[in-house]
Amino acid sequence: MLHIYRQITSLQRVEPFVIAQKREEAARYPFERIAVVGKPGTHFARRFWFKQMRDTPWQVSPGEVRKLTGILAEIKAELLHIYFGHIAVHLLPLIQAWSKPSVVSFHGADVMVDLDKPAYRAATQQMLEAVRLVLVRSESLGRALINLGCPAGKIRLQHTGIPVDDIPFRTREWPDKGAWKFVQACRLIEKKGLRVSLRAFAKFAARHPAATFTIAGEGPLRNELGRVAAELGVADKVFFPGFISQNQLRELFYQSHIFLHPSEVGGDGNQEGVPNSMLEAMASGLPVFATEHGGIPEAIENGRSGILVPERDDTALALALLERTANPEGLAAIARNGAEVVRKHFEQTGQTRQLEDYYLEAIG
Repeated sequence: MLHIYRQITSLQRVEPFVIAQKREEAARYPFERIAVVGKPGTHFARRFWFKQMRDTPWQVSPGEVRKLTGILAEIKAELLHIYFGHIAVHLLPLIQAWSKPSVVSFHGADVMVDLDKPAYRAATQQMLEAVRLVLVRSESLGRALINLGCPAGKIRLQHTGIPVDDIPFRTREWPDKGAWKFVQACRLIEKKGLRVSLRAFAKFAARHPAATFTIAGEGPLRNELGRVAAELGVADKVFFPGFISQNQLRELFYQSHIFLHPSEVGGDGNQEGVPNSMLEAMASGLPVFATEHGGIPEAIENGRSGILVPERDDTALALALLERTANPEGLAAIARNGAEVVRKHFEQTGQTRQLEDYYLEAIG
């Protein structure tokens, strides 16, 4: 994930070493200090045994623990940082076997999924007890973990770092004749609220037929979203470019007028921290229309640095879009304030320094 790569490669006071199951796109994301440890031949059988026969989260085997602790000893590691809470649950035997401290970070999707199952909840609680610190991307995720039983004293707020100098603010010129260009960039999954985006856009386009909507990204909802756009009568106004590069995404932001991100809690409990694409859009100068969901209100003050509506309410989103586009000068102020919030609270250098402080705290 790009935000993790940015975080790792910006560290200055500590020397990172990465252990991963596989390596992809090494030319695009160069990094030398890495060990690739593939899944053992027994992985799928072991996973089936845990999930289907015992209804518990699978965990690494004693042989895998020996291999991983051997790597940690060889590189003289002082701290283990496990990205994503559900991965840390699978690695609980490693956390317990290794003699030095571990930290885990939660990003959103890894907080509440499957925790309605007693065995999964218990395993997560064991993991939270075993690690030294718990990093969360938003205060709302921290509250969810406290409700799960994590001691508040272990939790540290660690925002995603946004390289704001690479995404300079640009003032938008508002369109004539209602030719508004909307954009949403994300993985095409339920919690991103894409169905709400399409329904709200269809209501907006009924008043402004020249409006268009670009949904950048890939995911399991792609075909369904195309059908929804057709059913709403806006298929000719909605574009799906698929996955695009960071440079292409940046240019798409600069060519657009409004960013949509009406996140919602998924059916499996999946929720947002603070969406990276939303923060990058704000940094670029796009006014953001989102929802009162997860960590989003920690980045957006409604009416000042963005617009927030209730989850799953396409009518409220459409009305907000119609009202605000009737006053573009108000949108300009929202865009400036949003960019300032990102620069002040989410800028990459400051967040990297904060992460290093947490590492050094955990090492003691």
